Amino acid sequence: MEKIASFTIDHIKLEPGVYVSRIDKDAATGAVVTTFDLRMTAPNREPVMNTAELHTIEHLCATFLRNDEEWSSRVVYFGPMGCRTGCYLVLFGQYESKDVIGLVTRMFEFVRDFEGEIPGAKPDECGNYLDQNLGMANWLARRYLDSTLYGIDEAHMTYPTKD
Repeated sequence: MEKIASFTIDHIKLEPGVYVSRIDKDAATGAVVTTFDLRMTAPNREPVMNTAELHTIEHLCATFLRNDEEWSSRVVYFGPMGCRTGCYLVLFGQYESKDVIGLVTRMFEFVRDFEGEIPGAKPDECGNYLDQNLGMANWLARRYLDSTLYGIDEAHMTYPTKD
């Protein structure tokens, strides 16, 4: 079997950033979609995020994206990576990382500053509504903003190559 694209990235060198994971043409609609790797922690070098805070980030980011006036119609999907080191953002259209830095920054500012009831975190709205951690979601968003998104450079928008 052919190795999928995300397994060809050097996860030893990979740092937090905003990366284009892939650009594909959707077979059903013919629409071009861009998948972004929003890498929040350094794989295999930093602790992964726990499911509760990652679940909260998912709820808040999905809510933010679906309500964003400029981007909502282009959002296909937002969700966590199985390895718990970041999230995927899938958008209709062909984009580069620099095209979405403003959106991603605003989204994580929303998560950083969010207080109150987590959208969709009720038993009739979510299949695991108790697995939430708003305090850690706020902290992780602040960390991602301060250490990565504010002042992001090309090195953190381009996947490292394997030697």
